[in-house]
Amino acid sequence: MPQFMDIHHGMQGITADQLDEAHKADLAIEADEHVHFERAWADPASGTVYCLSEAPSAEAVQRVHERAGHKADEIHAVPLSVW
Repeated sequence: MPQFMDIHHGMQGITADQLDEAHKADLAIEADEHVHFERAWADPASGTVYCLSEAPSAEAVQRVHERAGHKADEIHAVPLSVW
């Protein structure tokens, strides 16, 4: 399944607990759109949050984020990665 990295701006001061709550909100409804959120990262100083997911489309990722209450500002396909 394709991977996507989405970016949220304007979340200055986000705490680990808040990031965990937002991630859990996505996880609670991700199956409805056949999405799986793998991991989330945040930079509290800049207010930027990043989420990595597997999903059928960027639109499916956005639908989950919108329903969870934190629409993504950007969603990028990740067609190539190395470990």
